[in-house]
Amino acid sequence: MNDDTIAALQTLQALKVSQGAELRPTDDETNQGSTRRSIAVTFGNSLATIATAQSGVAVYDRSHWGRIAVGDGDRLRFLHNQSTNSFTNLQPGQGCETVFVTSTARTIDLVSAYARPESVLLLTHPTCRESLFKWMDRFIFFSDKVKLTDETDKTVVFSLMGPESTALLAKLGLTVGVTMNHHHETVMFEGVEIMVAVGSGLALPGYTLIAPVQVGATLWEAIATAGATLIGEAEWEYLRICQGRPAPGTELTDDYNPLEAGLWQTITFDKGCYIGQETIARLETYKGVKQQLWGVQLSQRVDPNTPLLLDGKKVGRVTSLVAPDFAGESGITGLGYVRTKAGGVGLTLQVGDAESEITATVVEVPFLTRSRQDQPA
Repeated sequence: MNDDTIAALQTLQALKVSQGAELRPTDDETNQGSTRRSIAVTFGNSLATIATAQSGVAVYDRSHWGRIAVGDGDRLRFLHNQSTNSFTNLQPGQGCETVFVTSTARTIDLVSAYARPESVLLLTHPTCRESLFKWMDRFIFFSDKVKLTDETDKTVVFSLMGPESTALLAKLGLTVGVTMNHHHETVMFEGVEIMVAVGSGLALPGYTLIAPVQVGATLWEAIATAGATLIGEAEWEYLRICQGRPAPGTELTDDYNPLEAGLWQTITFDKGCYIGQETIARLETYKGVKQQLWGVQLSQRVDPNTPLLLDGKKVGRVTSLVAPDFAGESGITGLGYVRTKAGGVGLTLQVGDAESEITATVVEVPFLTRSRQDQPA
């Protein structure tokens, strides 16, 4: 990271502090003793900001997420063979969500992919930036024309979410003509090119803006001045859980495949061979999805990994819970896997053990899908 990048990040950090941000270091800061990278945990008044994200417009800084560029002549074929969605016909300006999986179709990361003229930019979960880079590098052979570049330090990423996102972009003069999720255009801001992609990262309308780090503070301030409510990691995590977006380390682990994780929308079933394809095809063909990810409303707080029981028998487990400050009148919102045979929406489960009085009600969440999206359900 060069001096100009460090200075730009410090300017953005100082701006957030002036806006009331409560900061915490990223993992690499903790390990290296650096204060260059920090995450805004919250900007205060969390419940009000969440309401804005659902009815107005809010902005979340995702700059700590990874950006990996996959370039050179074989880039589309390579990504087509490495993940669940189809890449061979992807044109510059288009994009998609895709899941990287192991050879047995166990989930690694849910990634947004944006096709550019000379590369495909992958937006990865923060914890998967380095591991996914190394994972892909393992499969690049001598004859492959594929080049991986980590662009994380060069850019910032801001996601707008909420029904007023389009109006806010118009205020900034950043209107785009594309409407399909993950499709994107390059627009000018302060004399530099930035990418504006459709999609907030959740099942909320919005856009994701990727810009050179040098204009990060100016762009963030302009978005705030135009009326966006600022949200931090705490609010994002609440929205992620309520919306049902699975995350690495909790819902996306070596225990689950993309069908169980409700990521059917990220899979092209007729694309041919790719890593994990045989397992996924077999599960879909023979209706072999044994467990599914659902939202759960709990009567009391429990720890993640707490068992879910039906008639005294374990049928699943809790994977994520919203923070204590976000508990609502309807209970504590969480995510959890439940065996398919046990049931779905409306099912009431015991939480913990057979003697427990804590209950969980299974609810649907908008981010997830449960059938092929290229065929009628």
